[in-house]
Amino acid sequence: MRITIPELSLVLLIGPSGCGKSTFARAHFKPTEVLSSDFCRGLVADNENEQAATKDAFEVLHFIARKRLSAAKLTVIDATNVQPESRKPLVSLAREFHVLPVALVFNFSERICQDRNRTRPDRGFGPHVIRNQSQQLRRSLRGLEREGFRHVHIFEQPEDVDGLVLERQPLWNNLKHEHGPFDIIGDVHGCFDELLTLFHNLGYSVEEIGGRVDVKPPDGRKAVFVGDLVDRGPKIPQTLRLAMAMVKAGTALCLPGNHDMKLLRKLRGKDVQITHGLADTLAQLEPEPAEFKKEVAAFIDNLVSHYLF
Repeated sequence: MRITIPELSLVLLIGPSGCGKSTFARAHFKPTEVLSSDFCRGLVADNENEQAATKDAFEVLHFIARKRLSAAKLTVIDATNVQPESRKPLVSLAREFHVLPVALVFNFSERICQDRNRTRPDRGFGPHVIRNQSQQLRRSLRGLEREGFRHVHIFEQPEDVDGLVLERQPLWNNLKHEHGPFDIIGDVHGCFDELLTLFHNLGYSVEEIGGRVDVKPPDGRKAVFVGDLVDRGPKIPQTLRLAMAMVKAGTALCLPGNHDMKLLRKLRGKDVQITHGLADTLAQLEPEPAEFKKEVAAFIDNLVSHYLF
């Protein structure tokens, strides 16, 4: 089996005691990426099985998780996590730092977990504990996506985990492989002629081919439009066509500005105020084909808010 998780995410290992969460964590994650509730109990009580220290242990766990996520580090929570109320603050933490929560669920039979626990001398609790944990897991299993988990992977038997390959998918805004140099261009606002002059002065190749303008950067360079292509200027459709063509050709990146997002809302039929130059954009787009307007809306909608270099 092969599964993929985002390279920056908050991963919850979910399952009763004895299902193999810690073994899985050691096999697939760095030791520094894994926050174990047992280990945190040991930190605060010198005993990983001291249940009276659970509250303090989870305060430590949540504190460290917050620090890791704030530093954009993948974080794995190794705890039973079988109750929705135990998962809720962790999902909220993921949302706070704009990372995706991932659920890896070990939905093994109660018998398997009981048998494994018997081989662990540090587990002195009775079988009723695993029975309760298994029941709590199964009662809430179907609601994981409603709780906010964007990726849910459920393992029904140990064989699902044996030989599993876990891949980390780069984030859509991860451009750390791009090294520039970059030419940062902001607030074009439909000033197409001035934009072409700027490109020319920066050493870009600017050619008119078959009624369209083709712009190519010098070797190794790339343009980065940082928002507000539209409104106010006299040649807004031309500006959009050029930016869209350059992004498609891989010679430019583009981030949306507030003017661009307002145009998107209008093109999507939302009720927006026609202010700050939007009237100019709408007037210039009016004679354009409907297909072009759809392309503009799709282009803006697919832009990301920021990139990581």
